[in-house]
Amino acid sequence: MSVKIRLARGGAKKKPFYQVVVADERCPRDGRFIENLGQYDPKQNPPMVNLKEDLTLEWLRKGAQPTETVRRLLRQNGIWSQFKQPKNV
Repeated sequence: MSVKIRLARGGAKKKPFYQVVVADERCPRDGRFIENLGQYDPKQNPPMVNLKEDLTLEWLRKGAQPTETVRRLLRQNGIWSQFKQPKNV
């Protein structure tokens, strides 16, 4: 089972709203997911991104692969750089 961090669309026609979720890559876009990590609303100015940082880092460390769009959102919020930093033990 390959796990992805991806967007699940919600909202009305022409008014998209997305949930950032962890899901099996075989499940449909808006189908079953494992865990909800936050929200993304591209219609606001600036776009609203609300992510649970600790859960997102935990899933990345477990091996979940983000899609390109989610990776861009993680970079903008600084979560991707925290994930890429080596841990000081």
